[in-house]
Amino acid sequence: MKIYQIDSSARKKGSTSRALAKKLLDKIKKPGDKIIYRDLDDEMLFVAGLTESGMSIPDNERTKQHKKMFELSDKLVKELKESDIVIISTPIYNFGPPATLKAWSDLAARVKSTFKYSSDGKQIGLLEDKKVYLVITSGGTKIGGKDDYLTPWLKHVLNFFGIKNIQTISADQMSIDYEKSIIQAEKQIENLFKD
Repeated sequence: MKIYQIDSSARKKGSTSRALAKKLLDKIKKPGDKIIYRDLDDEMLFVAGLTESGMSIPDNERTKQHKKMFELSDKLVKELKESDIVIISTPIYNFGPPATLKAWSDLAARVKSTFKYSSDGKQIGLLEDKKVYLVITSGGTKIGGKDDYLTPWLKHVLNFFGIKNIQTISADQMSIDYEKSIIQAEKQIENLFKD
């Protein structure tokens, strides 16, 4: 199995989403599994300077920045396509995703690679055989509540790629009761693997 772990917190040390994702990974991985790790805080580019929609720029019109953007996009798409299990850890920032996670989704959305259009214009996801675990944390926002714009957006993006098998682990409202939030999230991880 290939497990693709994506961390998106801007915090390197003391990040709860990163720590919970590591605990989840340790529960999932088996001897012989290959781990592909991507820290979005280390290397991320934003889609910019497009001349056409759908990240389509003729090779001869690509600037140096375009080439870097497409090179990273190709890497991200390859990592996603080759994985069997995906773990995405993310905090909620101001009710939505970190900018790096939004940038990742923009670069991973590639026509004919992660989705395509049918003859009648319907969008079809091409990554149906993936299992995704979302590890979502928040300081004050209730995950799944009316102010949580990250969770439905991220699930929608994954559905757009054809991924329907999605499980969420959440540690929300940590600023209210940090210890309780962590205990609940750790229980969610344990309960995923009970027979």
